[in-house]
Amino acid sequence: MTRKVIEITKILPLRGPNVWTYRPAIEAWVDIGDLEDSPSNTIPGFYERLSTWLPTLIEHKCSVGERGGFLQRVREGTWPAHIMEHVTLELQNLAGQRTGFGKARSTSTRGVYKVVVRSRQEEVTRAALHAARDLVMAAIENRPYDVPSKVTELRALADRLYLGPSTECIVDAAIERGMPWIRLNEGNLVQLGYGARSRRIWTAETDRTSAIAEGIASDKDLTKRLLASCGVPIPEGREVDGPEDAWDAAEDIGLPVVVKPTDANHGRGVFTDLRSRAEIEKAYHAASEEGSGVLVERFVPGNAHRLLVVGDRVVAATRGKTLSVVGDGRSTVRQLIEDQINCDPRCGVEEEFPLEPLILEEEPIARLELERQGLTPDSVPPAGHDVLVKRQGDLAYDVTDEVHPQVAAAAVLAARVVGLDIAGIDLVAEDVAHPLESQAGAIVEVNAGPGLLMHLKPAEGSPRPVGRAIVDHLFPRGSGDGKGDDGRIPVVGICGSAGKTPVARLLAWLLSLAGRYTGLACSDGLFLDRRRVEARDGAHWDTAHRILLNRSVEAAVFENDARVILGEGLAYDRCLVGVVTNILDAEGLAKFDVREPDQVANAVRTQVDLVLPEGTAVLNADDALVAPMASLCDGRVLYFGLDGRSETISGHRARGGDAVFVRDGWVVLATAATETRLGELARMLPAGAGEAAHRPTNVLAAIGAAWALGLPPELIRAGIETFDAPLGASAPAANAPARTRKIPSTRRPAAGN
Repeated sequence: MTRKVIEITKILPLRGPNVWTYRPAIEAWVDIGDLEDSPSNTIPGFYERLSTWLPTLIEHKCSVGERGGFLQRVREGTWPAHIMEHVTLELQNLAGQRTGFGKARSTSTRGVYKVVVRSRQEEVTRAALHAARDLVMAAIENRPYDVPSKVTELRALADRLYLGPSTECIVDAAIERGMPWIRLNEGNLVQLGYGARSRRIWTAETDRTSAIAEGIASDKDLTKRLLASCGVPIPEGREVDGPEDAWDAAEDIGLPVVVKPTDANHGRGVFTDLRSRAEIEKAYHAASEEGSGVLVERFVPGNAHRLLVVGDRVVAATRGKTLSVVGDGRSTVRQLIEDQINCDPRCGVEEEFPLEPLILEEEPIARLELERQGLTPDSVPPAGHDVLVKRQGDLAYDVTDEVHPQVAAAAVLAARVVGLDIAGIDLVAEDVAHPLESQAGAIVEVNAGPGLLMHLKPAEGSPRPVGRAIVDHLFPRGSGDGKGDDGRIPVVGICGSAGKTPVARLLAWLLSLAGRYTGLACSDGLFLDRRRVEARDGAHWDTAHRILLNRSVEAAVFENDARVILGEGLAYDRCLVGVVTNILDAEGLAKFDVREPDQVANAVRTQVDLVLPEGTAVLNADDALVAPMASLCDGRVLYFGLDGRSETISGHRARGGDAVFVRDGWVVLATAATETRLGELARMLPAGAGEAAHRPTNVLAAIGAAWALGLPPELIRAGIETFDAPLGASAPAANAPARTRKIPSTRRPAAGN
């Protein structure tokens, strides 16, 4: 009996850097059964069905290295697991989750493969993986498969789960700056950076955005009074409490006027250029439904504009346009709107479209505009007759380069007066290329949490790098190399087979003595500032992640092993110091199909791969599988070993590298040309430093990591000699006062590799 089916037997969500890639991925174990004997070129019609259902697979180069390479492999013969990999990737691409990384590798069990694909959103990737299995089986069995329907389903799932475009552009800018980021909820709350150096955003709001400022911005009358007191040009007006009071206010101000809600946004319920009592009273009723109060203010002639202020400068500006249609003597106004406005290919309800369709049933302002002209939505205008539909259309036309310096200064002042670090300033003017005072222009609103899409995808003009401006505002660039603050705290990862826990405990102790509020996740639990707050095994992704989220943490130490890298992925994207203690055996890793020490080394090397260019890999010179990892490090390498005369250490020093070793019973810190005796090894072997057989090596590893972090030798020596590996007191009470510590400078050994 044959079993020509594809089964997904196990899925491992690798949420961080792993043995395959430095990005989150899904590893699926796929059993293709007897299809192992049926490569694609032996299945009649398979190639034709697959290439017809997914013609975009032509873009996949695969191992051939050129466009169409994957389909060439399918034509020549490849296996279902490999095909599933590419179909999963393409389904994600079609759903808007662009990615190109994938692998399919056989295991030691016949017919079982590891299929790995890059995952931008875990739930979407899982759904795409299962859909790929079904699609490939349908192609094998010559059954129909509704690809468009499945892509629509996946796209809807992706749209629901993924970041919005405003938040995404900020995250993308942070990634360009080399910053880590963490999504904090299923919405748009995101942390940029780690621990005490992190900042948080929620769309275009930041942890600097004051709740008081938001409250002021939502109260348009209060906003106007504050702006007027600081000399910002505004339209005169006041809040009214009824339709009659609205007319009285209009008479006091002088016609024409604007009627709008006091606390609505996105232009909802804003009626402009009102010239009669009937219009004003009708507008009052409509505006009152959109907000908690109603304003009447002077009408400012001109075009609506939105200026985006970030920090102390205007970084983008857009203009709205009047919407009108031209009669043809046959079509109703409603039909003309569909044919002349909503047919624009830039128009749509999804966020990817810069223009919104005009739906008369949802636009009381447009209906009022038609009434002014004696028309209804079902009227048929004469041929050639212009019909004004909406005075201010979408703010989707970029004018950033046209903004006059005085206009920009007024916008920045308005944001500062309200107290917003990021603000959308709405103003009306004939032309922003001239000062507002010269054209009776005015700032009409100040908005917190402004949308960014209009600046990212304008209907006309250049997209503006508003995400970059927000990131640079939160993390100012340095005056030297321009890199500036990258949101990183010192992160140390410790990996290997034995000695990881004592090395991690030792190093966290030393960092704490140096005055840094240190987070530690290791097999002994979760520690914060030398206090054990959780006793269960903390050498896992989720525990490490909690440390990186903690905004009190100034330095973080993580114990890892091959099990974490193979089954979960590491919690951090890069590290300042990566330590590899040793590679002994593959015990406990058979469930990952890892059975030999060299396979363990292939996983553990991930720790070295993640060392930052300005960081250090601390490697065991006495381990034949660890020492060669030096070539994988982007930063410096510091070797530790029991014999400073070993070929590995002596050769490394000859090339300008640093090392920690033992000579004549003394621990020596050595650069290429200097040696410093740290202390007698016999006095630096505390019981808490691990099993007696590994204790000297563990101590050397911890010393090497501490030295690489710039801790002074005298502190390292004293810390090692006083370390007794206490498990720590219970966590402090919730109302205990926070401890503030000064972070010392990070002095480090001389450069060299």
